[in-house]
Amino acid sequence: MAAQQAYRLLAVTVLAGAPLGAAPTAAAVGPPPLDESRLPTAGPPAPPRLTAQHDDCVAAPPTPPAPTDPGQLTGLDLPTVWALTRGAGQTVAVIDTGVARHRRLPHLVAGGDYVSTQDGASDCDGHGTIIAGIIGAATDSAHDSAPGASRAFTGIAPDATILAIRQSSNKFHSTDEPAGTGFGDVETLAAAVRTAADLGATVINISSVACLPVDADLDDRALGAALAYAVDVKNVVVVTAAGNVGGRGQCPDHNPLDRTEWDDVAVVVSPAWYDDYVLTVGSVGPDGSGSKFSLAGPWVDVAAPGEGVVSLAPAGEGLVTTRPAGAAISGTSYAAAVASGVAALVRAHSPELTARQVMQRVEDTARRPAGGWDAVVGGGVIDALAAVSDPSSTDPRQAALPSRATAAVEPVVEQVAERWATQGAVLCFTLTAGIVVLSASMRRLRRGDEAIPGD
Repeated sequence: MAAQQAYRLLAVTVLAGAPLGAAPTAAAVGPPPLDESRLPTAGPPAPPRLTAQHDDCVAAPPTPPAPTDPGQLTGLDLPTVWALTRGAGQTVAVIDTGVARHRRLPHLVAGGDYVSTQDGASDCDGHGTIIAGIIGAATDSAHDSAPGASRAFTGIAPDATILAIRQSSNKFHSTDEPAGTGFGDVETLAAAVRTAADLGATVINISSVACLPVDADLDDRALGAALAYAVDVKNVVVVTAAGNVGGRGQCPDHNPLDRTEWDDVAVVVSPAWYDDYVLTVGSVGPDGSGSKFSLAGPWVDVAAPGEGVVSLAPAGEGLVTTRPAGAAISGTSYAAAVASGVAALVRAHSPELTARQVMQRVEDTARRPAGGWDAVVGGGVIDALAAVSDPSSTDPRQAALPSRATAAVEPVVEQVAERWATQGAVLCFTLTAGIVVLSASMRRLRRGDEAIPGD
């Protein structure tokens, strides 16, 4: 969804002239052509390979912090936004390391597990729970009457349902790979996107990315097919992190900051490079400038706060602001979560908008950089109030697509149960405790954060 029309034209040319399933050409930078035959089959989530846990799960901090302000969300003016909508009726799928059950996630629904034998509502790494908290943590009733309670940390769309799907983990590995390699790749991500769309998600948050040198071989056609299915068949907004550089396990290099052409990039990022199907989010600091770790690219659409994060502790019932070693939590993962929460607010307030129109609304209402679009913050920093209240923007490309009404979504709990019932009623697993580790190939995923509790 980035403002690079050259890529959109390139995509049209490729789709029109190349056979389905053709490998990407070396002449131009861009994702492979869409191949609908690579869409993952529908079915109950399960690890594709035998997995095992090799590291302890994150533990609750000794003294969970309880900030009386919303931390990185301070500038979003959420009380004013909530007078218009709080995200009721929306289901945001968090495809991540799982989401732990927490008293401030009352609308959490388990959506499945591609890592182990659980249901998605557990989080050994602690990453997905932080994401979910930014999107939809409820107000802490214990502080409702306390001074400053109106500024206490709360998720952006506190009335939205969170659909938890565990798709990756650094605490598990495939038993046919060395311990410590982690689990989850573009194939499990593609399957998780299909599952989230089929289970009634209206927004999907992806804060894990595959990033690799531009000349490397990345076959992510299954993911491309899943993204197209989610957006154009199921009418789902898909939000993804831009990716990070400069930290352990992060992207290998930085793209040029002063050029925006596709052929200039040194590193490609998936899902972000499927630009027509995802809203890609970079990170900014408290002053609104691009974060030094936020990976630049022609696919970056917007930016959102991703430094000094406050969110839900992945273990226990409190909040978290730092890693165990004391470093602040920062990364494009958390910026993407902000955008997902805002997308849920827009969908709740304007249910007539299609997924593409919602993504365009978020872009069009962002606060523009002084120099215009750039490769770090895209079209600017997200403005939640403007996105919710401005009715003027729609995506002109939508006119070329089949008309799709935004259908009412049945309660997601009932939908999950019904879908699994039609596919065999009971999920049977033969795997031992564990998680599917990220492939050691170029399909490996990296989380869009710079500092994660437990890492």
